[in-house]
Amino acid sequence: MQPNNPLENHFRLAQSQKSALKKLGILTIRDLLFHFPSRYENITGSLPISSLKKDDDTIIYGKLSGLKTRKSFKSRRPIAEGYIEDNTGKIKIIWFNQPYIAKMLRNGALVKLSGKVTGDTKNLYIANPEAESLENLPINIGESLFSNSKNINTFLPVYPESRGITSKWFYHNIQKIFASGLLDTMQDAIPNEILKKYNLPTLKTALIWIHTPKTQADSQSARKRFAFAEVFFIQISKQRDRKEYEKKKSFSIKTDKKDVKEFMERFPFSATKSQNEAIESILKDFEGKHAMSRLLEGDVGSGKTAVAATVVHAVTTTRPEGQDFGNLQTAYMVPTEILAKQHFETFIQYFSHLPIKIGLITSSGCKKFPSKVSSDGATNISRTQLLKWVANGEIPILIGTHSLIQKTVNFENLAFIIIDEQHRFGTAQRQKLTRKDDIAPHLLSMTATPIPRTLALTIYGDLDLTVLDEMPKGRKPIITEIVTPKGRDKIYEKVCEELKSGRQAYVITPRIDEPDLTKEKAINAKSVKEEAKRLKKDIFPEYEIEILHSKMKASEKEEVMERFTKNKTQILVATSVVEVGVNVPNATVIIIEGAERFGLAQLHQLRGRVIRSNHQAYAYVFSDSRTAKTNERLKALKSAKNGFELAEFDLGIRGSGELYGKRQSGLSDIAMEAMKNIKMVEAAREEAKEIVEKDNNLEKYPEIMEIIKRRTKDIHFE
Repeated sequence: MQPNNPLENHFRLAQSQKSALKKLGILTIRDLLFHFPSRYENITGSLPISSLKKDDDTIIYGKLSGLKTRKSFKSRRPIAEGYIEDNTGKIKIIWFNQPYIAKMLRNGALVKLSGKVTGDTKNLYIANPEAESLENLPINIGESLFSNSKNINTFLPVYPESRGITSKWFYHNIQKIFASGLLDTMQDAIPNEILKKYNLPTLKTALIWIHTPKTQADSQSARKRFAFAEVFFIQISKQRDRKEYEKKKSFSIKTDKKDVKEFMERFPFSATKSQNEAIESILKDFEGKHAMSRLLEGDVGSGKTAVAATVVHAVTTTRPEGQDFGNLQTAYMVPTEILAKQHFETFIQYFSHLPIKIGLITSSGCKKFPSKVSSDGATNISRTQLLKWVANGEIPILIGTHSLIQKTVNFENLAFIIIDEQHRFGTAQRQKLTRKDDIAPHLLSMTATPIPRTLALTIYGDLDLTVLDEMPKGRKPIITEIVTPKGRDKIYEKVCEELKSGRQAYVITPRIDEPDLTKEKAINAKSVKEEAKRLKKDIFPEYEIEILHSKMKASEKEEVMERFTKNKTQILVATSVVEVGVNVPNATVIIIEGAERFGLAQLHQLRGRVIRSNHQAYAYVFSDSRTAKTNERLKALKSAKNGFELAEFDLGIRGSGELYGKRQSGLSDIAMEAMKNIKMVEAAREEAKEIVEKDNNLEKYPEIMEIIKRRTKDIHFE
């Protein structure tokens, strides 16, 4: 048995099991070994139903059935009742004066139930038990409970499952791998001195402890090791990327402080201290020996585009080496056509006083500024003509979407690349742009997504970090209200007042279409289409309302946004598609429906859509959920001073997987746990840096090199 062997070479698998394993991404022995439990159940105190006696305090794992409500015969007090069963029998459960319990739970649900056995010998029942719903039962719960062995493991793993495969299957087959002796032959990629330095278990010990812990301390120690390992390997990869990037020749861009000052004086606002510091750091990088690699992080409305325009000006007004004509070029890549068009128009405002041409390239067409017909306007041009002018250097600034990274797009003197909302582009996509030439262009990544420091250090480990933590002067803090169902009418009145004064509003819903409630797990949440109809009919009949969502064609989205920008539409009902790339200063109100279904970072970015002017802005956050956790999260939305504070809060209570998204970060659940430990992330980062400094090719670390190659092939760290 070897780590790379396909599972079917060693285990009999039914077709349903093969499908389930494939869905979970488990194809090899190694995949199975590294499919870790999502949690553990401590079954100390659990008893099989068949052994229960009167007055036992017990914990039972089982399935519910026969749930119903009734009134007691004598007192007529309401009662909820049903049964819980395991593979040894079943027992009645009764909740007095709590009839709603039967409606909250469902027949067939798996639960962990704790309470006291009462009644008489023939009619035992559990009165008013506490019930906790489970997605699945702990592995081989019956065997562990009913075995005669004294060495029972009461700390049992529960694995992420898929239909056709159970935690029990994972547990028993991982035990078979352990018994094969494979762990003795697997090399530990983390150097022994690092393991000792941070008191981390070896690979063999950690695998045993994470799958079969005897205590909670065992599992925590194992998870700490694997979390450290994942961050460590990511950092190795990131630091090697940076080293390779720094080897390339780059453009030295000298700037005149007077020119920079004159350019910024044309802004319709005064630059903040953090904007000035960001510009200074970037311009200093431009003068260095190596290509800049920097991440600019700032809330929506903090002025990232102004920073970008200022440093683009410095690049564009620099001549190519050895020439007294022409300009160095900038490629500005953004995730959506709407955003590309807005940046194009913004850059026209910033550069209209200069003899500088600006191009726009998207899948739906190309534009150039200035046009021959009108010196203060843009004109549509053919893709062929645009590419010709970019290739010969006549267009020094090119703004676009993914269209920028097509093979047909070539630059004469590409010196600077800006990537907006970089996590929306894959690593491979970014590299197509940054590595098209032997000369490495300077790279500035920008994001408005609030990212905790630990996560930024990990996923952007190859970039220097700059944060814009101030808002422009005169910008009023947004007034945020958390609204219960009872408060809706009052809020609609407030929104109406804003609309009457000539302002506009967004309404955000979690869904595009109405849910099919006949389907299992259908989410009953408001939809764009139905909410727009309801608002037009019942709430705002006198105003124009339109919809915007991801399933619309790019041209349709653009037309809708054009009308909203020109105030031909007063209310835009949309999904979170407006999270990025919508800039309408006249929109001062946003209503967010089903707020509990969005992460805090997303809610923060959504309300950022109305912080685009010096008018007072309002965010009304509608939530039907009144759980303590939801209340705590939404209160933080009101109290946090900025997105970064909010990100750290959300990390603490929810974890960065929910905050930032595993697919966006490329991190596993276990690495996401590490994001709560800044010391661990910094330690892994420093150790990785030291190894790469000594041995960039990892010749002395073949096991690390193998992991880097495998991970690069399997996932993108972005």
